[in-house]
Order: sequence, then C-alpha cells, then structure tokens
Amino acid sequence: MKPKVLISTSIQPDVLKALETLLSDVAEVRFVAPSLNHEFLNELEGAAALIPLNESIGEEMLNHAMKLKAVSRLGVGYDKVDIEACTKRSIYITHTPGVVSRAVAELTMGLMLCLSRKILISDRYVRSEWAKPDRIMLPLREDLAEKTLGIIGLGRIGQGVARRAKAFDMNLVYYDKVRNEKAENELGIRYLWLDDLLRESDFVSVHVPLTPETKGLIGARELRLMKKTAYLINTSRGQVVDEEALCHALDQSRIAGAGLDVYAKEPLPFDSPLSKMENVVLTPHMGTHTVETRSLMVLSAVDNIKKVLVGEVPPNVVPEQRGRTFEK
Repeated sequence: MKPKVLISTSIQPDVLKALETLLSDVAEVRFVAPSLNHEFLNELEGAAALIPLNESIGEEMLNHAMKLKAVSRLGVGYDKVDIEACTKRSIYITHTPGVVSRAVAELTMGLMLCLSRKILISDRYVRSEWAKPDRIMLPLREDLAEKTLGIIGLGRIGQGVARRAKAFDMNLVYYDKVRNEKAENELGIRYLWLDDLLRESDFVSVHVPLTPETKGLIGARELRLMKKTAYLINTSRGQVVDEEALCHALDQSRIAGAGLDVYAKEPLPFDSPLSKMENVVLTPHMGTHTVETRSLMVLSAVDNIKKVLVGEVPPNVVPEQRGRTFEK
C-alpha cells in the first residue's frame, strides 16, 4: 500500500494537478481542506506527509497525525507551522527556498515603479480623463535612479532586489541581524543600523521572515524615522509591519506611500483603510504567483516528500531542523 500524502485544496488547481502527477507513482494523493474538523482529522491519522497552503499546523492537529513524517510548505515562509510541536514528534518541516527569490524580487521592483511613477493612477487617467478637452494635467513623477533603497533582510530575496535595483542606478543600503560583507562587496551595498537606514532611504523594502523577533519590526516609531517622501514596500509577511501604525502614517502623510503584497489579515478585509488610500498599491500575496516559480516550487516540494517517504533526510528542511535526522 502506498503512503498517503494530503494536499490542501486551497492551492491553485494547476499546482494541485502537478503535485498529483509527480507524486502518484510513490503515494496515494488526497486533496483535503486542513482544519480541525472530523473529516480532515480522520484523513490525517493515516497520512505520511501534508502539503498545506497557509493553514496553521499546531499541537491540536498534530495530535491526530501519528504517522506523519513531513509537513512540506510551498514557499519559503513557515511561520504558521509549530516547529517545536513537529520536531518533538519527529516530523520534518520542509520549504522551497531559493526558487522563489526571482519572482518576489521582480514584484518588489514592480511595486516600487508603480509608486514612483503612479502607474495605477495614470491607468485610470487614460481610461477616464485623458481624452477630455478640459482634462487636468497629471503632476510629474519620480525616477528611481539616484534614490536610496534600504533593504531590511539581505537573504536570497533581499539580494535579488539589490541586483535589480542596481540596474536602475539606485543607491543601496541594508540592515540585517547578520552582516554580509561578501554581499557588500559583490553588490556595492552599504550596511547601516536599522534606524539609520530608515532615516536615509527613499524606499524601504522588507525581506525578513516572520519570527517573534521580527513581529512588529516596523511600527509607529520606525515609521516616524522615515522621510515624508519615502515609500515602504512589504513582500515578506504582514505582521512584520504594524498595520494600524502604517495606516495612521499614510493617513497623516508621514510617509509618501506603501506597496504591499502581505497583510496582517488575509484576504485583506474590504473595510480596511488601506483599500481606500490613493497612495498605496496593493497586491493579493502574489509574490510567487508565476508559472515558472510555481513549477520550481512543485519540483522542490515533491523532492522533499519523496526523500522522506524512502527514509532519507529531505534537502530543504527549515533552519531549525538542520542537522537533525528523524526516524518514524
């Protein structure tokens, strides 16, 4: 009998099909909606692996996962998976780092361009105003060239953003809890303490994982340090930025605007103040939503699961489990 692999039905249909195709030779693939309901927990009892989307995986759910060997995340983030609970049960947590960097870095640059050139406002202008004889003139926009980009978190994605921003002739600075002198030399990027980065930057782009240390990293105090002409970009995790403080800063014009792909609550509620602000560009947590990147994520996730099913250590365990070997 093949081991059972459960895959969240919240994942896009084409991705589900690809996962099923690549895993069906070694596993019985079942599509489920992970939750604490009776139907899912019954399925979980006999499962060897689980591929969730953004569902929380914690103690209560794992108490029903007696045969589970791996929780395999599609993407780099795993903040909704209880690391301690999985580790004590000898369950690998895997993710797909490296393959997401290009797509997220490209979206980051897209958000910066939308803000600096007011592309969304210009699009609406063409559709509704431009052909009018008494049309108003749009104000001049801003170049990215010679502006200072402050990158918070110089991992794979942060470095990808830096490379692209360098092609736009931007000045580069960064903050990270671990200084990376090799990247400094390769990218021509300066290290600054966080407060100094916030004061100097025309654009601040956040690329850190969500951890207890980074939750609320950018709050009211940090937003007050930014230039009034500066923009905040967040493609990491919504809770890294204090959303209430950000809304207040935007409403009071303490910063010029924001480009957001992630939010404190997702989907973003229709009544969120962010959805009514002209100085904000919003995308629906789509940093990795490209055909090419999703294909690479699927291949990486499948490789992780196949290794676990034959008793090997998967190649992309999360940092907290590196060097660990589980038997189950």
